[in-house]
Amino acid sequence: MREYSVPVLVNVPASATLTDTVFERGERDPGVVVFRRSDGERWRSVTAGEFRGEVAKLAKGLISAGVEPGDRVALMSRTRYEWTVADYAIWAAGAVSVPIYETSSAEQVKWIISDSGSKSVIVEHADHEARVREVLADLPDLKNIWNIEEGSLDELARAGADISDATLEESRTSRIGADLATIIYTSGTTGMPKGCRLTHDNLLFTARNVMDGPLEQLFKVRDRAALLFLPLAHSFARIIEVVLVETATVIGHSPNMRNIAPDLLSFKPTFLLAVPRVFEKVYNAAEQKAVAGGKGAIFQRAADVAIAWSRAESSGGAGLGLRLKHALFDKLVYSKLRAATGGELSAAVSGGSALGERLGHFFRGVGIEVVEGYGLTETSAPSTVNMPGANKIGTVGKPFPGVTIRIADDGEILVKGRHVFKGYWNNEESTREVLDEDGWFHTGDLGALDADGYLRITGRTKEILVTAGGKNVAPAPMEDRIRAHPLVSQALVVGDDRPFIAALITLDPEAVEQWKSANGRQGATLSELAKDPAVLADVQKAVDEANSHVSSAEAIKKFVVLDADITEESGHLTPKLSIKRNIVYRDFASEINALYT
Repeated sequence: MREYSVPVLVNVPASATLTDTVFERGERDPGVVVFRRSDGERWRSVTAGEFRGEVAKLAKGLISAGVEPGDRVALMSRTRYEWTVADYAIWAAGAVSVPIYETSSAEQVKWIISDSGSKSVIVEHADHEARVREVLADLPDLKNIWNIEEGSLDELARAGADISDATLEESRTSRIGADLATIIYTSGTTGMPKGCRLTHDNLLFTARNVMDGPLEQLFKVRDRAALLFLPLAHSFARIIEVVLVETATVIGHSPNMRNIAPDLLSFKPTFLLAVPRVFEKVYNAAEQKAVAGGKGAIFQRAADVAIAWSRAESSGGAGLGLRLKHALFDKLVYSKLRAATGGELSAAVSGGSALGERLGHFFRGVGIEVVEGYGLTETSAPSTVNMPGANKIGTVGKPFPGVTIRIADDGEILVKGRHVFKGYWNNEESTREVLDEDGWFHTGDLGALDADGYLRITGRTKEILVTAGGKNVAPAPMEDRIRAHPLVSQALVVGDDRPFIAALITLDPEAVEQWKSANGRQGATLSELAKDPAVLADVQKAVDEANSHVSSAEAIKKFVVLDADITEESGHLTPKLSIKRNIVYRDFASEINALYT
């Protein structure tokens, strides 16, 4: 057993809540610009006083609509300015914010709203509202549906005009640090998401110790600005939202991932937060552009030099020859990459899944240091993070101040600190499985600590996939639905640290015989049927049915039908017929890799 802890840096008062900074800064420094809103091709500034005013008006509207302290209000929208206003308005009304991914299926929407007991929901547009209304008959406690794009929030703000400042302040200050701030639903092995109960103190303690600790350097930059484009329903983006508000960093929102390139150019962020898939796309796009322009070989040499230069920086510094090559490619290649991000970006934070050492070294070599962190929704997102200037690429950094990391005898990562959640909503059994009597959170991930306290992730003990985009996906329910098809024997969903979800599927030998007779394919081998268009069409129906129960980010994008079944005899199933995932991953590595080429 090995353990490493970092002392608390910022002691957050027990009375502190997430709205304190918004209201205090709005009074003290009303003219400070804290947001820039996209207005077509321009970014319009929003001051601290204006933001406070919008939050207060919407909070009064919520109160006038009957929202009381402790009530849950669901929020389903893409990342946009109104999301942040609504989030803080819900907290200012004393209520609890319950985010829902905008890609969630109607079934998932129903579960989150009903399980959380949300009495109201804010949606972004008609499609979201349609998904809520599709299951409205099963949500008898839901009283209000407010649609952002139809002007419902403006109407709500006007309806709250009769609510006094004193009444708002009474609701706002009725909460203390120990009170629930949000319920964030995260995928579980049983299929339905589990609601993580996070308090005001969980989020504030995390934000203030991270921003004054390992990431302090990022918030000393003059004219600092950050562009948010990850879903704010994700715990990683959510804690960054809080950090940015706490530090008065200018925030921009980009709701459409297809607009990231032009938004980066016009917004000019000083740092980014992203999941590894975003950095992969940046690299791939640059490489493809170079190849298309007949400069593929130059780009590859530039990439190799950037990686070599970064590796040398980790072990004493580059020699003269490497420095000269690096300086040359900085003019030819690296400066153009930096310019494509707006020209002001020097650092970025990556989380959600593993970035990979090669990409980490590449970006540091081009002048954009990407620091990785590690954590889960249950730990208010981060538990460890690398520091700019002390970035050990290949690790996820040290515990941030106030956090202790322990490696159990079996290699599991255990976490303790004020950032650890209070348990799952309405699910004491699952809470007991991960929170022990001594307050240690059992992550289900495997890792190792080096002598300096840097954590390296080595594997996972639980059957949860985390895509390169940071999306948690529970494979078992989807596999069960695919196996329900008569032609299917086994299904294995894959996608850990990959750009999308895919599946390996095998055919049931007995069912295949019946199918061959019915379709005039007697004599066809299993290998031939695995490529037969009619068979693939039938299997596609099973995949489509499974996809209908999940969000688009969790849906299976590609699959391959194997030319042999996986069985206990083949060594791929346990006596209980559970899939030995690690063995299947090993034995069918080429088939899995082919799905992503």
